[in-house]
Amino acid sequence: MRIIPQSTFAQTVMLIGVLLLINQVVSYLSVTYYFIQPSYQQINSLLATQVKSVLANDLLVSNEARRLRYADKTNVHVYDTSDARTHGLDDAVYYQFMSSQVTNQLNQLADVRISTQPRSEGKNAPYTVWISLDRYPDTWIALPISGLNKANISPLTMYLMVIGILSVAGGWLFVRRMTQPLQELQKAALSVGKGEHPAPLKELGSSEMIQVTRAFNRMNLGIKQLEHDRNIMTAGISHDLRTPLTRIRLASEMLPDEESWIKDGIVNDIEDMNAIIDQFIDYARLDNEEVHENTNLNDIINALVQARQLDDKHHISLNLNPIPTLSLRHIAMKRVLDNLIENAFKYGSDHIEVTSYYNKQKKSVYCKVRDFGPGIPEEELDSLFMPFAQGDKARNSTGSGLGLAIIRRIVEAHDGRVALRNHPQQGLIAEFFIPAK
Repeated sequence: MRIIPQSTFAQTVMLIGVLLLINQVVSYLSVTYYFIQPSYQQINSLLATQVKSVLANDLLVSNEARRLRYADKTNVHVYDTSDARTHGLDDAVYYQFMSSQVTNQLNQLADVRISTQPRSEGKNAPYTVWISLDRYPDTWIALPISGLNKANISPLTMYLMVIGILSVAGGWLFVRRMTQPLQELQKAALSVGKGEHPAPLKELGSSEMIQVTRAFNRMNLGIKQLEHDRNIMTAGISHDLRTPLTRIRLASEMLPDEESWIKDGIVNDIEDMNAIIDQFIDYARLDNEEVHENTNLNDIINALVQARQLDDKHHISLNLNPIPTLSLRHIAMKRVLDNLIENAFKYGSDHIEVTSYYNKQKKSVYCKVRDFGPGIPEEELDSLFMPFAQGDKARNSTGSGLGLAIIRRIVEAHDGRVALRNHPQQGLIAEFFIPAK
């Protein structure tokens, strides 16, 4: 469990909260030492003065009549322990710090208690301070005192709560203003990573954030221009290569029939070169401008299998389970499945299996293409998705080495992942998944 949050917003709120906590503790301590403590010292001094007055009049050892006359004049009562209990002593709470201060001022041990309930009814009824001296353990002095009524919430607490709420709200607005452009920048960066080119971002936030956004917009425009130039260059190279290949093919048609073996070899080489050129163009373009459509992946698989039914040499076993529709680039996804099926036949076996299913826990649609060929060494599996990488040693592959790289780019453009793994029994499994949004 992480104690320190990872996001900037949570870290800033936590920092503000800690600082506010420290501020409240310091404020309470300051008010206690500089305001509350002096006030209680003054109260304790007044209490000690009242007790001294009672001692000076010998009321602790006087009769009941004399105590009553003194109470009528000063409202200070002197009770024996039994009478004090009937007047609220049992409800009084002992206060150590007041007892200590009164003891120091009277030079004798004093027990100071304050009743938790007023002696008389009413909101402004005074509280009673009960004082017993060590020299007179069975006698209690009852002193009425006002100003100790407890409010529901003190002005200091209210002040600190308001300051805390305003500080947290201000911090939240500040962090939101700072993180919102970062979130937009993150979304745009992910789009660029998929080969898309989002619209320029609005320059919002602090000056540093504006500079970062401006730099990202320039980078995005630079990448877009670079890809545009690359597509033009690829188209030019394709045209320049196909023109002499066409001439060579026309020339091969002029060969006599007895040299047909030469003609067939030339035609096969030209077709291979045209296929390699097509792969270069596909890798450069990848149909980034194709519109997403709500499509069922099983429909694409069935269409591809239906188109290959005329091929008697190859057989495809289907295990298609119910899956939800996905937002796909139809042509691009068809290219992914067609390339995987073609690779399975070309480098694996004449019999392959195609499986699709929906993972409810991961909320993703999975598709597997398995062949029954020799497989690929484990150390070469990850590298095959790199452009121009080929598994020559394992499966005698030929070509440009761009097929799997194109597949990975298309699948990742759909927020998915693609992987290769050997089957425990025999063959290779090419598997990809796409989140069901």
